[in-house]
This record gives sequence, structure tokens and C-alpha cells, in this order.
Amino acid sequence: MGSYTVAAHSRAPRSVVWEVLADAPGWAGWAGPLVAESMWDSEGDHPPGGVGAVRKMGRRPVYSREEILEWAPPSHMAYTVLGRVGMRGYHADIDLREGPTGTSIHWRAQFEATIPGTADLLSWCLGKLVGSFARRAAAESDRRHLRSPA
Repeated sequence: MGSYTVAAHSRAPRSVVWEVLADAPGWAGWAGPLVAESMWDSEGDHPPGGVGAVRKMGRRPVYSREEILEWAPPSHMAYTVLGRVGMRGYHADIDLREGPTGTSIHWRAQFEATIPGTADLLSWCLGKLVGSFARRAAAESDRRHLRSPA
């Protein structure tokens, strides 16, 4: 089994951090060079997001399709990656915890590597990638919070 856990902190309230992470089309604006395009591939039970929604993001010709499994605004979402070569049973949870100095982002995932001996490498790579998403989401949340009227 492979896994990773990453964390980041934003000075913004949890509702702002949720808006950043829950807006699939918005990811292309803040997630970095590997996410040049982002969109909802299909809508869920709280359109455009929610349980059953599928977000598509990446850079041509490589895209990730992620189905939302749990949707509890503004504190929790879970998703799985669809059709990913090299792993199966991918399940990620994002939890947002508001405190006196802002919001902590806790992002963790587990998966089964389908190629023997690659779980540690995949865990490391995905942890680095998703860690950058968490930090960039925190920074984008901070920017939005600072721009908003008090």
C-alpha cells in the first residue's frame, strides 16, 4: 500500500479555502504548471460539484479525472482517481480545520500500487505534487481573503 499525508496553512477562513479547493475550473489559475486546464467533466449532487461530480485537470496530453466521493462543505471532501495506470483504489481526503490563525489543510491518500515495488516511489511523488497543491491553495486563499472587504 502507498500513502501520503500533506498539510498547509492559510490565514483565510475555512469558507474561503473551501471555495478555492471546490472550484474545479479555478484550479488552472493557481495549481501550477501541471494544471494548465481544469474543469468539471460531469456534475454531482450539488452542481457543479458534489458527490458523483468528476473534475478533469492537467496539461495536454495528460489529464487526471477525479470523482468526488464525499462532499461536506466547508470542511471535508474525498475523491478517487479514475483510470490511473500504476495504481488502483486511490482514495484521498481533504479536511479543513479552522482555528484562531486561519485554516489548516490536511490532505491524505491511500492507494495500491499495481507495479510491485513502486508504492514508496509513488507515495513520494504524489506527496510532493499534492503538497504543492495544498500550499498553492493556501496561498490563493490568502490572496482572496486579503482582497475581500473586511
